[in-house]
Amino acid sequence: MTTIGFIYPDHAAEDEYPLAEQLLGGDRSGIRLPVEHIYGTDLHAVPELLDLGSEARLAEGAALLAKHEPDAVVWACTSGSFVYGWEGARDQSDRLGAAAGVPASSTSFAFVHAAKALGIRRVAVTASYPDDVARLFVDFLAAGGIEVVSMSSADIDTAAEVGALAPEAVAELAAGHDHPDADAVLVPDTAMRTLGEINAVEARLGKPVLTANQVTVWEGLRLVGQAPLVRTLGALFQARSA
Repeated sequence: MTTIGFIYPDHAAEDEYPLAEQLLGGDRSGIRLPVEHIYGTDLHAVPELLDLGSEARLAEGAALLAKHEPDAVVWACTSGSFVYGWEGARDQSDRLGAAAGVPASSTSFAFVHAAKALGIRRVAVTASYPDDVARLFVDFLAAGGIEVVSMSSADIDTAAEVGALAPEAVAELAAGHDHPDADAVLVPDTAMRTLGEINAVEARLGKPVLTANQVTVWEGLRLVGQAPLVRTLGALFQARSA
């Protein structure tokens, strides 16, 4: 049995993790994806995000996950990791790993690692965040060697609002801001339910689509050396090189 633990902020789209567990094969796969929650404001604003991703809060999440005996843990929050910048986010993951006693990462690093696994160098970012927060994600990707050729921001203030988006709105948000020079479209924000839309959007665009909860699950599996092949979670989970 492989167990990947996820620390998820507040409540919005955490039901994507049990869905991912089922899409990966359920009990037959031997993969468990338990989620534990930490709480703060769900506002997409820099001071609040810095508090949300603080060492103390993540240590609390690691303690909650301990009962699941995870093989790795992932901070399932994009904005609550990239807001620290590249080095700050690295320190955040290192401290989380020390608290949990197992390998650790975050959704922001998951995007960079997933893009590189697919050979993606140029991307379009379609973000739910306000513009100033979305630009910090662009900076983070640049620090990871990924060029952003276009960026759109939906200017949604809270995670709760993002989690309430209808599936068709999510699909349009993901597909409607592509760029012809982009190798892939990146959709950050673990508050957004995207797993059910990825394959359709990829078919529409003819290129990979990387979304927050998708890459977060993939990153957890990467940390323990697993790369299951499934057809229901987009190109990322169909690439043997991943």
